[in-house]
Amino acid sequence: MALDLDDHRDGSGWVVRVSLPEPSLKDNTADADRLCRCLQQELGMDQVHIGLDLSRRLPALLRQSHYAVRCLVFEDRPHHGVLIHLDAGDSPAAVTGLAVDLGTTRVVIRLVDLENRKTLAETSFDNPQVNVGPDVLARIHHTDRPSGLEDLQGQIIDALNAQLEALCGACSLSTDNVHLFSVAGNTAMSHLFAGLPAHWMIREPYIPAANRFPLMHAHALGLCAGGNARVWLFPNVGSYFGGDLIAGLLFSGLHQRSETALLVDVGTNAEVVLGNSDWLMACAGAAGPALEGGMSRMGTTAAPGVIDRVRIDAQTGHFELHTIGELPPVGICGSGVIDLAAQLFLSGMIDIRGKLQAGPCGERFAIKNDLAHLILVSREQSGTGRDLCISQVDLDSLVRSKAAMYTILETLTGTMGMDLADLETFYVAGTFGSLIDPVSAITIGMIPDLPLERFQSLGNSSLGGATKVLTERGAVSEAARVREKITYLELNVNQDFMNRFSAAKFIPHTHKGRFPSVNLLKQS
Repeated sequence: MALDLDDHRDGSGWVVRVSLPEPSLKDNTADADRLCRCLQQELGMDQVHIGLDLSRRLPALLRQSHYAVRCLVFEDRPHHGVLIHLDAGDSPAAVTGLAVDLGTTRVVIRLVDLENRKTLAETSFDNPQVNVGPDVLARIHHTDRPSGLEDLQGQIIDALNAQLEALCGACSLSTDNVHLFSVAGNTAMSHLFAGLPAHWMIREPYIPAANRFPLMHAHALGLCAGGNARVWLFPNVGSYFGGDLIAGLLFSGLHQRSETALLVDVGTNAEVVLGNSDWLMACAGAAGPALEGGMSRMGTTAAPGVIDRVRIDAQTGHFELHTIGELPPVGICGSGVIDLAAQLFLSGMIDIRGKLQAGPCGERFAIKNDLAHLILVSREQSGTGRDLCISQVDLDSLVRSKAAMYTILETLTGTMGMDLADLETFYVAGTFGSLIDPVSAITIGMIPDLPLERFQSLGNSSLGGATKVLTERGAVSEAARVREKITYLELNVNQDFMNRFSAAKFIPHTHKGRFPSVNLLKQS
C-alpha cells in the first residue's frame, strides 16, 4: 500500500485573511502593531515580526483595503512568526510555495498553492552538480578549490530558477507569485545549497558547519521569487543523517505511532530509522551504490528504456524483461537488479553465494576478460547496439550491498531488543520504495521475510515532508521535535554489525530458517 501525498494533509495553512478594527482616538495603535496583534490571535503565536519593507507598504495598503488583508505568515521558530507576504483581502493573485527534494542525483520540485494547500504542478531534473562529481565526496573536494563552493551553489540555484520559471509558466503564473520555499536534502546537499563550507564534514570527526539553518531570504540565495520570499531548509542530525530523512519521518508519521515501525530510504546510502512516539533510533550504511548506477556498466537510475522488472521461467530459461516506457533496453535500475538476482537464484543460474552457474545459464553464460558474465540482452535486441551483461563482480557487489542492508536492519532492531519479525509496519521510501518488488528483495535476503501487507511504500517521502511544511502550520515545530528525538547508532565501530554481515553474505542468508517464503519458492 502506498501513501498519497495530497491525502497526507491536515491542520491549517500559513495564509490567513484578517479584518482589523479601524484606528480611532480610543485605539491609536500603530498599523504594524495592530496587524501583529490580530495575527497573533488568529495564529496562536506569541509574536509576529514584520520587516521594514512590509512596514513601509502597510499604512497605504490597510487604508486602501479597508483594513481587510491577506497575510502569509511562517513560523521560523516555536510560537514566533514572520510576515512574508501581504496584500489586499480580495486580491486574486496566487500565493504559492515550492517544495524541493534536493537529491544528490535527481531534484524534484512541487509548486503548491499555499492558500488552498493544493499541488499545482510538479517536475524533476538531474542535479547539475553531477557534472562535477556523481557523489557528495567529489563535490565537497571541489569546494576546496578557488570559487568551488560558489560554483556548486550557483549550479543548483540556476537549475532551480530555470525549472521554477518553466513550472510557473505552465500554470500561467510568475515567479513573483512564489513566496516560500521548503527544501529537504541530505547534509552535504543542504550545505552546498546554502553556500556553507562542507570541508570538515568528510574529515574525522565529521563535523558539519551547521545542523539547523535560519529562515533565509530567497533573493540572498539567488532564487527568483517574490520580493520578500523566504527559504526554510530542513535541519540535519549530523553529517550522515540529513534533512531529507527528517522530512521523510515527518511525512510518514512514524514518530507519532504507538507501535514500533521501521523506515528505510535507499539512495547513495541506506538510511534506516526505527521507533515510535517515544523514541527514534537511526543509522546509515553503504548499501545503495550497487543498486543505482554504481553496480555495473549497464547500471543506471530509472529512465526510459531502463529495465525495471525481470522474470525468468525456471523450466525454459526464458527471460521476460520490462523496460520503462517499453523501449529497447539500454540499462537496468535498482528494482531490475533486485528482480534479476532473485530470478537468477530461483532458476539456479546463481548459487547461494551469488556465483554464476555455467550449466543453468546456458548460452547466456560467457567469459569476458577472464571473468564470468551473464548476457542479459543481446546486442541485436538492446537499445545500445551492444550486449547488456552482468558480471560476476557486479553480482558480488550486489550480494555485499544486500548483506549490508539486511545487517543494518538486523543490528538496529537487535540493539533495541527487537526481532525483525516483530515489525508491524515497514516503510520503504524514495524511488527504491516505489519500484521495488518486496518479494524479490525478500528472495535475495535484502529485507526481512515479513507478510507483504506490512510493507508500505511512501513514494517520495522527502518531497512529501517538504510539502507538509508548506501546508501545515505545525509542521516546522514537529520537524524540530523529530530531530531532537533521534539517537544515531554508529555502525563503523559496531562489532555486532560485522559479525552479522558475514552471515548475511549468502542468498538469502546463512540461516535459511529466517526466510521460509524463499524456501517455498525455491521448492516450487
